[in-house]
Amino acid sequence: MGGRRASRDGDRHIGRRALLAGGAAAAVGSAVLARDELARLWWRAPGVEKPRKEGEVDHRAARWVAASDANWRRADRPDDYGIDMVVVHVTQGSYASAVQAFRDPGHRAATHYIVRQDGRVTQMIRELDVAYHAGNRAYNERSIGIEHEGFVDRPQDLTDAMYEASARLTAGICARYDIPVDREHIIGHVEVPGTDHTDPGPHWDWDRYLRLVREARSTPA
Repeated sequence: MGGRRASRDGDRHIGRRALLAGGAAAAVGSAVLARDELARLWWRAPGVEKPRKEGEVDHRAARWVAASDANWRRADRPDDYGIDMVVVHVTQGSYASAVQAFRDPGHRAATHYIVRQDGRVTQMIRELDVAYHAGNRAYNERSIGIEHEGFVDRPQDLTDAMYEASARLTAGICARYDIPVDREHIIGHVEVPGTDHTDPGPHWDWDRYLRLVREARSTPA
């Protein structure tokens, strides 16, 4: 979180997207684009939801604790929004306080994952959905957000177990969506345009983290 909580990411209007898709299809004289767009959008109609499995996680080592529905929105990533970025956060508080905040509908923000200081990983939002974590709508739509338990001014909070568990998590994300392991695609919350957050802070060791991510990426599961 690392500062003021992120602003709410509003939803897109289905009618506009369908209209644009229909117009494009007409322009090329084909119904294929419109059909594909409708296939992605049918479950967003009132009373229709895309099938989900309760408690399902994307990272094998994660435990599931659901964030409030007010802190994310349903999507069908990467089909509707491509995923090409991981955003690193620090909670500025305890693991328990972060979970409590993300389960609070009034908080209006949450990340996909939280990594504790002991290396335990909790997933609160599915990767296919858009989490309100970056304070920037475009970045929310294209990224996965990972919180790390601790404070930005306490280097002792950034434990070996946390770095290693987070690196394995990020390596899996990068493998799933073919994201390059570099500082253009794995960034800190402080680097998101239009935000005033400072996390992960000056003590986050980027060289070490990227090395661990690369090592985990090259190690067979």
